[in-house]
Amino acid sequence: MATRWGIASAGKISHDFATALATLPASEHRLVAVAARELDRAKDFAGTHGAARAYASYRELADDEEVEIVYVGALNPFHLEVGKMMLNAGKHVLCEKPLAMNLEQCRELIELARARKLLLMEAIWSRCFPAYESLRAELAKRSIGEVKQVIASFGFRLADVDRLGAKRLGGGTVLDLGVYVIQFVCTVFGHERPTEIKAVGHLNAEGVDASMSASLTYANGRTATVVTHAECELPNDAHVIGTHGSIRLPQFWCPTRIELPGGSVEEVPLPAPRHKLNFVNSTGLRYEAMEARECIRRGESVATRPPSRDSSAALLLPSAGLLESPKVTHAHSLLIAEIEDELRRQLGVVYDVD
Repeated sequence: MATRWGIASAGKISHDFATALATLPASEHRLVAVAARELDRAKDFAGTHGAARAYASYRELADDEEVEIVYVGALNPFHLEVGKMMLNAGKHVLCEKPLAMNLEQCRELIELARARKLLLMEAIWSRCFPAYESLRAELAKRSIGEVKQVIASFGFRLADVDRLGAKRLGGGTVLDLGVYVIQFVCTVFGHERPTEIKAVGHLNAEGVDASMSASLTYANGRTATVVTHAECELPNDAHVIGTHGSIRLPQFWCPTRIELPGGSVEEVPLPAPRHKLNFVNSTGLRYEAMEARECIRRGESVATRPPSRDSSAALLLPSAGLLESPKVTHAHSLLIAEIEDELRRQLGVVYDVD
């Protein structure tokens, strides 16, 4: 039976998600409904993407009994509100990153999902790409020896993206771009908490970060360097450097290519989209939709076991599938939020909800 999707928000990322969803078999994924704050936008979106119903409020989407899981593509400050609404209505939730505005809000959303026995997954799509499977495999077999340094940069000229510079809209590079470099470092270092974080950057007139540069220190001589920027284009790749070699991921947030030690390269091309995309490689959003479906469908005959920081031990309930994705566990999201909070604290970025 097809997983029945609803989409909260008719913005750019939601358009790309729906476009990616359409590249998957109709027998496995079906877009049922979309909601926006304006009915005309929802209707236009539904017409473009073949959704059966369009709503002028998220409440109506939450009340749609046919919808099984909701992709939350709303702006950052609304993730907690919309996520809670959908969970309380009995829907599984795939929520765009950041999961919420800060660590406290993330905890609140995760606690509700666990209480409701529903899947909650932060939509860190990067981790669902085949290239990340290859990365994890290389790290597991220690093909580059002991990892000593991780370097990741992510930046573009984003002056025309109003929400990124607006404090009331949850703007700033740490929440919008930083989640990608942070999650990459966490992936490489097994979600170990850094022993020290040192961050610098520049704030715009509204007091949100236009740039951030940080060093994260780990035990045993390991370091990570991460950079985000909204005023210039950075190299936008990631390097994992070990004692016996290195691994490079071009476009590491949505990689179709990984450069492995010894000069070998693995590539997995993406399918052509039916509609023009707003962001690079966005048909790759299909991978997180596939992961969400797999989580919902799994665990039907597996005994319950407690949650763990180990990504292979996500919480299971009989006949209910996984409550969290092994690729983006709740513990992963909490650690990422904790690091984001610390980076913002050092930069002096404070939101009203902090």
